[in-house]
Amino acid sequence: MRSTGMALAASGGNAAAGGTPAGPLDRVVTLLTIQARALLLPAGPASAMAAAPATATASLPAGAATPPATPPPSNPPAQATLAEFAAALAASGQQRLKDAETADGGMARLLAASGTGQLLAAEQLGAPAAPVPGGQAQEGQSEEGQAQDGKLPPSGEVTAAGPGSTEPAGASACPATPAAGSISVGAALAATAEAELEAVYGYQAALTRLPPEGARPASDFLAQHQDLADQAAAYSLMHCGTPSPQPPGYVLDPEFLDAPAAGLARLEAATLPVYGDIVAITGSTTRAWALSALQGAARRAQHWGADANPLPGLLLDEAQLPQLPA
Repeated sequence: MRSTGMALAASGGNAAAGGTPAGPLDRVVTLLTIQARALLLPAGPASAMAAAPATATASLPAGAATPPATPPPSNPPAQATLAEFAAALAASGQQRLKDAETADGGMARLLAASGTGQLLAAEQLGAPAAPVPGGQAQEGQSEEGQAQDGKLPPSGEVTAAGPGSTEPAGASACPATPAAGSISVGAALAATAEAELEAVYGYQAALTRLPPEGARPASDFLAQHQDLADQAAAYSLMHCGTPSPQPPGYVLDPEFLDAPAAGLARLEAATLPVYGDIVAITGSTTRAWALSALQGAARRAQHWGADANPLPGLLLDEAQLPQLPA
């Protein structure tokens, strides 16, 4: 797929994608190159660190050497058109996310990040947008309709047992005290709820400072963050966490208030590693929720112009990645 993207870019595909000579296809090739380098990371003793939230933020999980054996669902033909390439990239992203549902912790996080990055890149090239996760209703579809499709818990059904919970028997039993230096699932989800409450506050402050064309999506995103805060708190309780009460306010620096759109981009980007953590340390319904929330956060960050991350949900240090073989 990377080779196909390079060939398309070399043949003038960037102009066809609505970009400059160093345009959309070049960015996709860069994304696929970085993702391929990440998947080449050698296995080692540090692989156990991959699932630990907040401690593996400087580099990729060291155990991410061998992804699931599932082949890419769609390979672009040798002489692919831009539309065929975008469709193949979207299909690959969807497959990576499906693989992430059942992979081991660190690998799940890496697959979730690569799948999310591929989906967003495919949409930039013109592929049809996948159903928007995290409660953002598609045009012409109500929240109730999305709930029936399994994309959003019905309003009012987020309880301490988790929204539409299908966690395995015993999942709600409080686990033993986590090992030193690690964090419990309940505590990580409580921290996620706190991050979402801070995002709610940021959007409330930004709404009055955004131009009209920015205020409408900001209002929609605010509602999504309110739902995510409630859901994260419910999942935290299910995993024996103790969500903190909402504080009366947060400190917003003058830079945020002077340029609210850029501030919201930073705010959304900061939530990506939070959801990457949850993907890595949970499973079943909780992981499915975190995968959906990760995609929603990446879309919102992209909307506000955040710098594209080839692996949303990971704080990437490219210097630690091996080079691709010649």
